[in-house]
Amino acid sequence: MDAMGKTRSVLTLTGRFINEAVSFFVFSMLDLVDFLLCFLYKVADLFFEAEWKPCYCSSSKEAITNSGKILLSEQGESKIVCLSSTKLQLEEISDTLYTRPSLLSEVSKMTTRENKRGSAVRSTFTVNSTIVEMLQGKIGGQICHPIPRWSDCDCKFCTSWTSSCKETLYVKAEGPKDHDAREDVLFIHGFISSSAFWTETVFPNFSSAAKLNFRLFAIDLLGFGRSPKPADSMYTLREHLEMIEQSVLEPHKVKSFHIVAHSLGCILALALAVKHPNSIKSLTLLAPPYFPIPKGAQATQHMMRMVAPRRVWPVIAFGASIACWYEHISRTVCLLICKNHRFVEFVAKLVTRNRMRTFLLEGFFCHTHNAAWHTLHNVICGTAGKMDAYLDTVRDHLKCDVNVFHGRDDELIPVECSYNVQSRIPRARVKVIEKKDHITIVVGRQKAFARELEAIWNNSSPSG
Repeated sequence: MDAMGKTRSVLTLTGRFINEAVSFFVFSMLDLVDFLLCFLYKVADLFFEAEWKPCYCSSSKEAITNSGKILLSEQGESKIVCLSSTKLQLEEISDTLYTRPSLLSEVSKMTTRENKRGSAVRSTFTVNSTIVEMLQGKIGGQICHPIPRWSDCDCKFCTSWTSSCKETLYVKAEGPKDHDAREDVLFIHGFISSSAFWTETVFPNFSSAAKLNFRLFAIDLLGFGRSPKPADSMYTLREHLEMIEQSVLEPHKVKSFHIVAHSLGCILALALAVKHPNSIKSLTLLAPPYFPIPKGAQATQHMMRMVAPRRVWPVIAFGASIACWYEHISRTVCLLICKNHRFVEFVAKLVTRNRMRTFLLEGFFCHTHNAAWHTLHNVICGTAGKMDAYLDTVRDHLKCDVNVFHGRDDELIPVECSYNVQSRIPRARVKVIEKKDHITIVVGRQKAFARELEAIWNNSSPSG
């Protein structure tokens, strides 16, 4: 037995070393590819849209005094001033948008430090030119980018929101009419997904009694599915929350409600619960991305390395790393796959003999790179420093039940994240589902999950 244990330990260490060595080589190459793609896309944008588009490759610059330049950040706390025709908003953005350490960036920083050695520091504030240029369109009363951009899909499904005079989220509502419903339930999907994650799985499996007593609202988040995908949006936490309020809570006169959320949606669910503490009847969180921040670590950067560890294995971690670390490579993926999703879906159906779950493809393909990129950084990474406060507020000021589900085989968000939530909210009940991962925690066990949700709602304690 000792020999077996030692052999297993040696194999584990060897595998880890190989993974790290290969990952270092692969991501060093990807750093270079992304650097080259930056110039390629600038030329392509200039050709197709007659404008040299900004990106986040350049490091933060000192405040520019010309009119229209907006003061952004101080000592890692990043904020921008958003202007519209009717109001001014102070937005919180993540520094991971423009600060993602890589081999090339470190060399660039060393060169910059050499060139600037001995120069006096004139200001503790910095401004990122990309965000400034994006805001100039609003300041001048013009839209920054055409809708859709040349690299985005322009099919009727992806641009259906442009035909509506109201810029609200796509909402799939089921259940009784307003005055007949006993309670309301809001479903929030995860990153690069859509309302179909719920409507094609648990919605058809609710009992007749549940369909008579509960109004069910499943939304496509801003930038995803059939919801608006504004090219000039920063897709911040505030924007996502306000769109949920304007699309569901206000028009449907929702006063108290249950929330069911998956992955990224868990962050929005907690923020919404903190914003409406007396309205929440229960919180059901699936695979919540909660990583406690070590003392002295920068929250946003720590979160980025947790969800996107720059490793080639497991595959889902490699995909997350591509999406999070590489602005231009991820845009290329969107260009090749999302823009041509109808063809990709056709091939997938052909290869799998129509056994492919097409609603998962719909959620994965129907978004813009701008929406995915900013949501990933501004919500997932940008809220890392707020999660402790959100959880403490739920623990101390909300009386609602909290239930957490997690797949044992989840390779994207480890099961420890759910136990981390429970350590912060002791009354939270954690259920780990064996042999299930980030997606199959719902897909494939939708009947069982529907029964579990009904039990939670029927047994939930009153809010407030």
